Amino acid sequence: MAVTPQLILHHYPESPFSEKVRLVLGAKQLAWHSVRVPSVSPKPDVVALTGGYRRTPFLQVGADIYCDTALICDVLEHVQPEPALYPPHLKGAARILAQWADTTLFWAAMAYNIQPRSAAGLFPSEEIARVFLADRQAMRHNQTQLRPQDAASAYRSYLRRLAHMADEHDFLFGAQPCVADFSAYHPLWFTRHRVPAMAGILQPTPSLLEWMDRMAAIGHGRFDKLTPEAAITVAANAEPAAPGDNLLVDSAFQDDHGIALGDEVTIAPESFGPEATVGVLVAATRTHYSLRRTDPRAGTVHVHFPRIGYVLRKASSP
Repeated sequence: MAVTPQLILHHYPESPFSEKVRLVLGAKQLAWHSVRVPSVSPKPDVVALTGGYRRTPFLQVGADIYCDTALICDVLEHVQPEPALYPPHLKGAARILAQWADTTLFWAAMAYNIQPRSAAGLFPSEEIARVFLADRQAMRHNQTQLRPQDAASAYRSYLRRLAHMADEHDFLFGAQPCVADFSAYHPLWFTRHRVPAMAGILQPTPSLLEWMDRMAAIGHGRFDKLTPEAAITVAANAEPAAPGDNLLVDSAFQDDHGIALGDEVTIAPESFGPEATVGVLVAATRTHYSLRRTDPRAGTVHVHFPRIGYVLRKASSP
């Protein structure tokens, strides 16, 4: 019988993408360890493990660090295949809707959610609000942000489209949730639970509210708290898994950049969160990149990123 690996989720309670992963862990009834990270920089304990990447959440398994919730969902599907995030008959449609929800829907929702009308309930003080908004502005890296009025119009339309799906089934594609449900849920969760002053936009779609209740009922599974220092010690005392032996199922090299395995590279998000991770490329497959790096505190780690949404460059390139 396979032993479930020790899963360490680095997150913070208010993070919508963290809520996505917390619910996936709950759906798969996986035990996990919870490490709380800061919502804004500086994040020295995060960087010790990721090498620069500072988006939230990320998943740690020993000395392997998995970045981006799209990749984390793939890892959790490998750890516990049932219930399936990617049912065979929905594999393409579920991934496409999930990618749309994690990008287009998310950014419209957040541009609507975070505005002066919601700030008083979202931030304990004006100073905290100023620091948070400045931090997120720095992470946008030339990303265009919708104005609140335009975001409200788009968000309403997107909610109606999702409601058409929720009208027909308990979940978006049928009787059971798939990855599309978890991706579509977390921006709406933020509206309903983190900025209730803005939640009136959900009221015209009652079937969507009922779907949200079913999603919330999944819960977060079994977890205990772990300090950041303890998580770094776990990495320092472990060896990263060899490519092909980790929790990512594909290992065949796919070269689209003219960059060889063993080259020093940088990997960074295309837009939000421009900080790059520097290391030695140890895997470049159809679905993901992996690089090896060494930190004085965490030791040697492998940091993994999905291909989609990330930019691979030689370390010497501009």
